[in-house]
Amino acid sequence: MEITIRQEQLSDHAIVFQLIAAAFRDEMYSDKREQFLVARLRNTEDFIPDLSLVAEVDGRIVAYILLTAIKIISTNEEIPSLALAPVAVLPVFQGKGLGAALIEKAHGIARDLGYQSVIVLGHEKYYPKFGYQPLHYFNLSLPFEAPPENCMAIELVPGALKGLDGKVVYPAAFFE
Repeated sequence: MEITIRQEQLSDHAIVFQLIAAAFRDEMYSDKREQFLVARLRNTEDFIPDLSLVAEVDGRIVAYILLTAIKIISTNEEIPSLALAPVAVLPVFQGKGLGAALIEKAHGIARDLGYQSVIVLGHEKYYPKFGYQPLHYFNLSLPFEAPPENCMAIELVPGALKGLDGKVVYPAAFFE
């Protein structure tokens, strides 16, 4: 299976919309609206085209990832960060390493763009494989209630979140 990862193009939007819907259709902890979140985020100043990626297998888009600009507010300091939301893989392609490949590629691009951390609300057994740790480890909290084991962050640059005590701030599009 040959995987090609590339930046999402405008012509991919409809395919990606359907892909995300299919990927989350059977997820127990999903509101089944992740595809609408992506559509909203693309129209914000927090959208970073370089961090909107698709994975193709044999020329077919089968997976997607988006990292969006967010902020961490900590004691009179505002630190730029990213939110990983979502990573989506068509069900028939799940378990084949596509999500992992997208996460690793997105992390590398984010690092190259100067970002130092990523926040995720996700599966507590999946994301630690990539180095994500519970938010409380960094003295960070989300602006909404969520199970603590699902709230995680990764330092793309070692020590980037050290000594913080703050709150993650998401763009309004996350709450519409």
